[in-house]
Amino acid sequence: MAQRPVRVIVVEDHADTAECLRKFLTSIGYKVYIAPDVASARGLAKAVAFDVLLSDLRLPDGTGWDLMEELSAKQPIRAIAISGYNSEDDIARSRQVGFLDHLAKPLVFEELTAAINQAVAK
Repeated sequence: MAQRPVRVIVVEDHADTAECLRKFLTSIGYKVYIAPDVASARGLAKAVAFDVLLSDLRLPDGTGWDLMEELSAKQPIRAIAISGYNSEDDIARSRQVGFLDHLAKPLVFEELTAAINQAVAK
């Protein structure tokens, strides 16, 4: 029996970065949905069943932290923060709101893949 692909919502406002993530994750068998902002991510989270949320932290209409708090208040969410902001305070806040991991940009694809696989296994 074939296993269904891992479904990932990528919340990323930088179009080139979002497209690069989509291409990479699709190439390794994941089903990818792209949201350029918090509002779009909210809509996708309601509309599609997903396994992992991969979210930038600084978005045009809010933060990935706010999005994570909002979505996880409704149901358990497996999520990974991705950001160019990687101070100890940023990483601590990501953990505090429920992100399983906080990856620094520029992303290393092997680290990203490992983090997603670990999130799915939880």
